[in-house]
Amino acid sequence: MSQCTLFAKQNDISYRESEDLRTKARFVILILVSSGVLTNYLDRAVVGIAVPAMRSELNLDPALMGVIFSAFSWTYFLGCIPSGVILDRFGTRTIFFIAQIGWSVVTVLHAIATSFGFFVGARCLLGIAEAPAIPSCNSAVASWFPRSERARAIGVYTAAEYVGLSFLSPFLFLIASEFGWRALFLVAGGAGLLSACAWYIIYREPFDTHHANKAELDYIQAGGGAARKTVQGSAFEFGSIRLLFRHRQMWGLCLGQFAVNSTLVFFLTWFPTYLATERHMGWVKVGVFAALPYVFGFFGILFAGSLSDWMLKRGVSLNFARKAPVICGLVGASSIVLANWIENDHLVIAILSLSFFAQAMSSSGWAVLPEIAPRGMLGLVGGLFNASANLAGIIIPLAIGFIVQTTGSFVMALSFIGIVAILGAVSWIFVVGDIHRLELDGKDTSTAARQV
Repeated sequence: MSQCTLFAKQNDISYRESEDLRTKARFVILILVSSGVLTNYLDRAVVGIAVPAMRSELNLDPALMGVIFSAFSWTYFLGCIPSGVILDRFGTRTIFFIAQIGWSVVTVLHAIATSFGFFVGARCLLGIAEAPAIPSCNSAVASWFPRSERARAIGVYTAAEYVGLSFLSPFLFLIASEFGWRALFLVAGGAGLLSACAWYIIYREPFDTHHANKAELDYIQAGGGAARKTVQGSAFEFGSIRLLFRHRQMWGLCLGQFAVNSTLVFFLTWFPTYLATERHMGWVKVGVFAALPYVFGFFGILFAGSLSDWMLKRGVSLNFARKAPVICGLVGASSIVLANWIENDHLVIAILSLSFFAQAMSSSGWAVLPEIAPRGMLGLVGGLFNASANLAGIIIPLAIGFIVQTTGSFVMALSFIGIVAILGAVSWIFVVGDIHRLELDGKDTSTAARQV
């Protein structure tokens, strides 16, 4: 046996022994984060399920329902940047706890709405309360997971977004039919309050925990996590946003995330209408088919995160390992245009499901933020990234509505979504460029990330 082979085997044995000695506290944190995300997106599922009964009881016409749906996005967009600022200032544990309590209480308030104005007010409050959610989750994962496991961890909590829209839909429909639409909001809000309590009791930063041993903390720190307290949150200055956008990477990431979320927004808003009007499906059939893309999306984000970390562990550069799933996902999402030339309904659903699988893959872009955010500003960068995504939630439904009203069909609308996805891939390839940490003094300095 050669000396090289013997040395490699000794190293492998040493690594496995070290792995056996490490605690698994970071995976408990991931369960907490995923639970928060699940309840965060659950209210979006229950609103869609509650629509038929709400419309009759509150005397809502389609135009008023459009106002209700848009109210959430407007306030959510306005809250993204401030929530990122306070996240940097006050920390993940406190801000995510307050956010969970806030959106859970507001969700319960939906159940006592007796008028259009009350419900719109509740939707606006919900948008503000939910704004810190995803940046907080990203911050927690960046602190608790080494770089080699980070994309997969982000994939797991992102997959929780799709649970309420796919796997839990039958259960939610059963609640609505047995107890009425108000019960949906009580259940969703109650689940959020339980999740918030568990979060506050259990969650600690790695440098402040008693649940992780030294072996795990050393492993996290060696991989770029925050196992030691090194950076304090700083006071926010408006000039920081201007300095961030002096870097083309911020423009590329924000433009790319707008494109990533555009396909998701189509499925969240216009997809059932597309099936009913363009494909002439009955509403029962629509209800069955509308859930399928979310099932594919659930597995798509898990696949992307695992693939990214798998490549990184095998020596692939950070640039390729982190960007390839996003770019491939955006290109794959553009396949939505193929539905324009397919007549068979089942084949159309297959195409759209694969398109949504790819869209979910592109959601793994959150794994890049810890690598490029200036020290102590991950919350602000995450807020800007999240605001770009939610801007699609404001623009895309209006754009599709205008196209459909003008042309009388969804052909140009699907083409529009496909073009946006391709432009997003171009942004990730040519505008984002190399992944490296941004410095607000105007100098881009490479980190170890570039050399991985």
